[in-house]
Amino acid sequence: MYFNIKKTLDHFSVDMEYAFDRGVLVIQGESGAGKTTILNCISGLTIPDEGRISIEDRVVFESAKGTDIPARMRNIGYLFQNYALFPNMTVYQNIVYGIKNKPEYKEKEQREDLLNYADEVMETFGIAHLKKKHPDRISGGEKQRVALSRAIVTKPSLLLLDEPFSALDQQTKETIYQQFDFFKKNFQIPTILITHDARESRMFADVRILIKDGRIIEKN
Repeated sequence: MYFNIKKTLDHFSVDMEYAFDRGVLVIQGESGAGKTTILNCISGLTIPDEGRISIEDRVVFESAKGTDIPARMRNIGYLFQNYALFPNMTVYQNIVYGIKNKPEYKEKEQREDLLNYADEVMETFGIAHLKKKHPDRISGGEKQRVALSRAIVTKPSLLLLDEPFSALDQQTKETIYQQFDFFKKNFQIPTILITHDARESRMFADVRILIKDGRIIEKN
């Protein structure tokens, strides 16, 4: 994917350009550095002031040409920092929610393939037994795995993760780290991971960029 984003915020302006093809790109920086703004612009939740964003050679935003593909049509999986699970839905209903918006869901055979894939993802993350529970009945670590599963089951072209481990206690983090490492190696979805944690950056980054006040100050 490629992104060139310019966006004026209250105290500084985001001005970033980067391209990567595979693996996990970690964007590291302190709180308020502009990390979430970058994800929101890529996902379509925020409109950049200027720039160009392409995913798998498909342009989803280009200010010069007036291109702005709606968020729901960008085929992006997004795991928000607070997980954003629907409290009135069961775990299973939360996970398959995004599948129902895909065109393939209208075809019986493809719908079955998507639902089978959802079952596979839930098994991978050890949450199949939680299918009928509601979010208020599961732990923080389980909520994180439900939210990650929901982001993956739509088979996105790009996965965005905004501080996905920050709300977890250390013991739960260690378990989730192992599962995320398994996910990274086996699902191979291009991923942008936002974190302020240097250890998470070292563990998961294929490429890392360090940002401050909306600008890249280091790449490795």
